Amino acid sequence: MTPDAETTMTLQQRLESAMRDGMRARDEQRTQTLRMAMAAAQNQRIARGRDLTDEEVVDVLTKQVKQRRESIAMYRDAGREDRAASEEAEAAILAEFLPAQLSESEVETMARAAIAETGAASSADLGRVMGRLSPQTRGRADGQLVSEIVRRLLTGS
Repeated sequence: MTPDAETTMTLQQRLESAMRDGMRARDEQRTQTLRMAMAAAQNQRIARGRDLTDEEVVDVLTKQVKQRRESIAMYRDAGREDRAASEEAEAAILAEFLPAQLSESEVETMARAAIAETGAASSADLGRVMGRLSPQTRGRADGQLVSEIVRRLLTGS
């Protein structure tokens, strides 16, 4: 596939194409992971009664990655390193289709700007800052990380 063709494809189409490539390569884990992600996107499409935008598909993929990260922690706590490794591999496959993730320093810079814009002065203003920052970081940074950084900046610790 040419780079131009890839940029004109929707994210849903890119997922389908990658799944077919995984099937051809007989990469069972990649095929199954992408199949599950496409099923989750299809469920959202049915629930909304229309095709999903790329941003909505990113939201679905972000939730899938978050679920995998939570599973990784649970498997590690239970001593199931084999399952944790499998979940990490699935999260990595899904992350390929997400926008580039922001670094902690980039999130902190954005958080400082949002605090200045909202005039936030204490942890009581966390909601206002998150309301301003969340749309900018959606799909590009873990919400929990963003919240922790904002909380740290507001409390000065």
